[in-house]
Amino acid sequence: MTSRSGKFSALCLALSVGGGVSALAPVVPAMAQEAAQAASPADAPQGITLSASDKVWLGKIEKVLNSVTTFQAHMQQLDADGKRTTGVVLMQRPGQMRLAYDPPTPLLLVANQGKVVFRDNQLDQTTVIPMERTPLGLLLRQHVSLANDVTITGFQHEGGLVQVTVVRTSSPGDGSLTLVFYDNPLALRSWSVVDAQGRETRVTLFDVKSGISIPAGTFTLPAQPE
Repeated sequence: MTSRSGKFSALCLALSVGGGVSALAPVVPAMAQEAAQAASPADAPQGITLSASDKVWLGKIEKVLNSVTTFQAHMQQLDADGKRTTGVVLMQRPGQMRLAYDPPTPLLLVANQGKVVFRDNQLDQTTVIPMERTPLGLLLRQHVSLANDVTITGFQHEGGLVQVTVVRTSSPGDGSLTLVFYDNPLALRSWSVVDAQGRETRVTLFDVKSGISIPAGTFTLPAQPE
């Protein structure tokens, strides 16, 4: 897999968005292969044992995530190769996100209509992935849940930060999503995605504005291949 496809894979298949968040070459064959691998049977993921205090924090995190239906933030992305890029991310639940990278990075990611569509304007290439095959979809649900069909594989609370890692219970090969929150007040600080190849992409948020009105057309999907 090329450098660019690896970065996008980390964003979408695990945020990146998996997705996620993610320089690029033709990625459709590689993404199709990864999707097939993710769809194959896998052993059930190993969850961790949570203390009573951990469970309280998870309840608070769910409440915070579900209280936010729209937000906008500046972001800094660090990919698996150590390359830093910046941009703006907008979200509207359920099911919509736009991640526009600052020039000269020629990339755009839009999630809507059950799809994650990635556009590389430099290569004139568009890639489409079902949202349900990405951990990104976990953040964009009508109701965000850290139970039921997801398994918590990591939890940590120290240094003023709360960190929780989750995978889809039925398809852990899709990738893992780690959410990091400030603990006082409880607010999302960053997320990171690890894809099936173990490549991590981290997105850190700045200047977060929630509850905003987002202009119509923000989440219009780029033109897709026939």
